[in-house]
Amino acid sequence: MKLLLAGLVVFLVVETHAQWYRFPVEAAQGSRDMWRAYSDMREANWKNSDKYFHARGNQDAAARGAGGRWAAEVISNGREWAQGLGDSGRGREDSEADQVANHHGRDGGDLNIYRPKGLPEKY
Repeated sequence: MKLLLAGLVVFLVVETHAQWYRFPVEAAQGSRDMWRAYSDMREANWKNSDKYFHARGNQDAAARGAGGRWAAEVISNGREWAQGLGDSGRGREDSEADQVANHHGRDGGDLNIYRPKGLPEKY
């Protein structure tokens, strides 16, 4: 319990310097970025584009700041967890590859490594 309390105090001290009041706005904007990437993926309906849209959504959200990065992580992890509950037919390997793309995007990596050939420039 003491360790938890100490961790919370350290977190609060560090975060007071990070303009904490922007966090909720960044989180909402980051959630919207994730939704836009998902909507674009559905609209594009392009073969082998899943990882690209995972990385793009995470990158766009993380670019918003700490709140956006948090939203991207929560949404990505929640999505993969929820797909693991049901029978999505995708398997563990695909879920792990999705998470690699998620991290790549959040860390600001080059999205073109996941971009499938021929995907319209609109995306």
